[in-house]
Amino acid sequence: MKTQLFKSFLHVLFCSALLGIPFATQPVLAQTVSSATEKVDQISLMGLSLNLPIDGKFVEKEWEMQMKSYGKVTTGRNGVYKVPAANIPALSNEPLNVASKVSTDKSKATIFVAVDKGNADYAKPGDAMYSQVETLLKDFAERTRLNYDIKLADDTFNEAQKKQDKLTKQSEKLVRDLERNKKEKDNLVKKMDENSRELEQLTRDTETNKNDLASSAKELETKKQALEAARAKLPK
Repeated sequence: MKTQLFKSFLHVLFCSALLGIPFATQPVLAQTVSSATEKVDQISLMGLSLNLPIDGKFVEKEWEMQMKSYGKVTTGRNGVYKVPAANIPALSNEPLNVASKVSTDKSKATIFVAVDKGNADYAKPGDAMYSQVETLLKDFAERTRLNYDIKLADDTFNEAQKKQDKLTKQSEKLVRDLERNKKEKDNLVKKMDENSRELEQLTRDTETNKNDLASSAKELETKKQALEAARAKLPK
């Protein structure tokens, strides 16, 4: 438990440190919001366009979550998201018809959004709601940038954690291998000592056996001569 808490603390500290400095590969975002007209499901709509120079798939996921916060989302082909009767207190107390389209690639995304106040009365330049939608998109862009920075920091931390875990496992394995090798060495030294003592004993036993063999041969010769002498006494 303490180890897990410590890792969690390191995670937060690492991400905080990364967020405290600018990313070398992540430029400061220019919140580009402009008036635009876009075809959504083959219908030309007036609305606003937001360009974000960060990973398009990430932006699309963030925008889908944003749309879901307004109400039930219906999705279409080519990045179309619609929320009929959207509840957006920041724009109006009345339900709004929101249609959007997201175009993405690896390094950027463009979000088009059209807000219908009713009877195809879409927010357009000069309307009070147009400025409110513009602010909403800019707020979304800033929040998405922060979330993306957190994702980058989290990915970087996880990679560093994986590397640390790998090196830790390697270190633990090396320690185990070192202990195993030491035990094997100790066993070999012990066997060598035992072998040396056995060799000395075998050498002594061989010398003793050699002497015993010589004595036995002499005794055998003596017994043989006695036998021959006894046989010589037999009558012929």
